[in-house]
This record gives sequence, structure tokens and C-alpha cells, in this order.
Amino acid sequence: MIYTITLNPALDRTLWIRKVRDDVSNRIIEEKSFAGGKSVDVSKVLKNLGVDNIALGFVGGFAGRELEGRLLNEGIQTDFVRVSGETRTNIIIHEMETGKQLAFNARGPEIKPSELMQFVEQLEGLPCGELVAIGGSMPLGVSPEIYRKIITLVKRCQVRVALDVDGEALRQGIKALPNIIKPNIHELSELVGRELKDLDEIVAAAREINLQGVEIVLVSMGPRGILLVSNGQEYQAIPPAVKVESTIGAGDSSVAGFIYGLVGGKNLKECLTYAAAAGTATTLRQGTALCQKDDFERLVPQVTLKVLSSKA
Repeated sequence: MIYTITLNPALDRTLWIRKVRDDVSNRIIEEKSFAGGKSVDVSKVLKNLGVDNIALGFVGGFAGRELEGRLLNEGIQTDFVRVSGETRTNIIIHEMETGKQLAFNARGPEIKPSELMQFVEQLEGLPCGELVAIGGSMPLGVSPEIYRKIITLVKRCQVRVALDVDGEALRQGIKALPNIIKPNIHELSELVGRELKDLDEIVAAAREINLQGVEIVLVSMGPRGILLVSNGQEYQAIPPAVKVESTIGAGDSSVAGFIYGLVGGKNLKECLTYAAAAGTATTLRQGTALCQKDDFERLVPQVTLKVLSSKA
């Protein structure tokens, strides 16, 4: 079984407006709500690609119940810890005239120590799975150390771990040696303490993290695609040019595409190609709708894979 962990999931309320204008009533043309959060997105894309999984984390209040219900309607199993606070609601506004996208992300509920320990105890008793994907922001009341703790707990039965967080959470999580991390260029720059621009600089930084014991370092690079560095194997997957409707969830979809390849027994080059295709497939969809299998399968053969080094 694959598990996903999102400590601070959200309802993404997405609004379409002709154009945001000051000091007038802006009429909403269309609105939709989606279950969101980094690893929730991974769960949704995996399910779209035919891979069953269980979503874990914290939910609370009416928004939390709606989030669970939406995942249930999408065929995704959940086992969230219920908290006394209210699951956050993010607001995403699309300006139809300009194509601009505005995102307002809420902070989320404060997690009480007793609720945090309930989650830790849940992980301690979790049946061993094949892979655990961990991602997203930290809720209030939780230290970045939690990611190190989570990884240590789930690795007790040799499960593979994919970590997609940033800042201090990433620095703490890496200490427990997750198998996979997926920073973007800015997050990798912060991690290594220097600005990264050129591909050679990004590759060198990813090598540093790989040498620290992280088996696979994926770096999302926007239009330049996705970089993979793993023990002498270095590849760049460049997606085809498409008409982008929304970039929200694209990085999470890339993680799901990579996992889809891993659990399907594919090699790293194929997994990276799947990651690029899944991320690009999500950009074709409005709002926070995510990668669909037909788009993914159509895009896979259009991804260009460059071998930067292959010493393994």
C-alpha cells in the first residue's frame, strides 16, 4: 500500500472572475472546491493513474469533513486524525481576461500536543507499505522536527519515503534520509545556502544532497523541466510546450508521476519521464483540477529526456 501524509491539508476554493477591479463588486462567473494540500494532490493523481493509496494527516471542522467527503467521492481512502480546529480554506482567483492567477493560502488550525501524539501513535501502528509520500506546509503548533520523526517511524520496515517540503522542514527531514526529495530551484538554493541559476550549478547542488545519503534528488525547474540526480545517474526531462491553464498542483503531480513509475517497476529514466508528463498534464486543467490519465499517456512520448551523466 502507498500512504500519503499531509499535515496541513486544505479546501481549495477556486473562483473565476472576468477581471479583478478596485472598489466595485466583482462578480464570480464560476466557482469550484477541491480537496488540496501537497500529498493530498499526490493521492488524487495516483488514483487518477490507477494506483490505490491511503491519505493520512489532520482534518477538523466542517471544512475537514468536506475535504474527506470529496476524497471519498474520488475513490481515495483516508484515515485522518480529527482535530479541534478547522481545516483551512485557500482561495484561488483566475482572471479570465488576463489569464492571471492569484492564490491566497490560509494558515490552518493549531494542532494540540495531544492531537500530534495521536498521529504519532497512528504511525507507530501503521501496517507496512510500499512507499510513503510526505508533503506540504506545517500546521501551527508543530515543529519542523516532526518530519524527521515521521520518516524515522515509517522507515522501520524499509518502506521508501518521498519528501516534498521546504525550508527548515526540509533540513530536518533530510537528517532521517528520505529516499526521494523534490525541491524546486529556490528551495534547493535555500537548502545549500547559495543562489542557483545555471544547470551546472543546480546539478552540483543536487549532488551534494545525494552524497549526504538522499538516494534520489529531483529538482523542478519550471520550463527547463525536472532534474534527477542519483548515485552517478543524472538526467533532465523536458516537457513539451503546452497551453498552460493553471500551475497549481503541477509539482505535486510530478511527484505522483515519479511514484507511479517506481511502484510499476520502471527505471529512473522512465520514472522521470512520467514525472514530467504528469506535471505537465496538470497544467492543462483549470483551477486545482489535476493530471488525468488520458492527458498523461498522450504526453509521455512527447517528453525529451537528456542524459547528463550515467555512471551507475
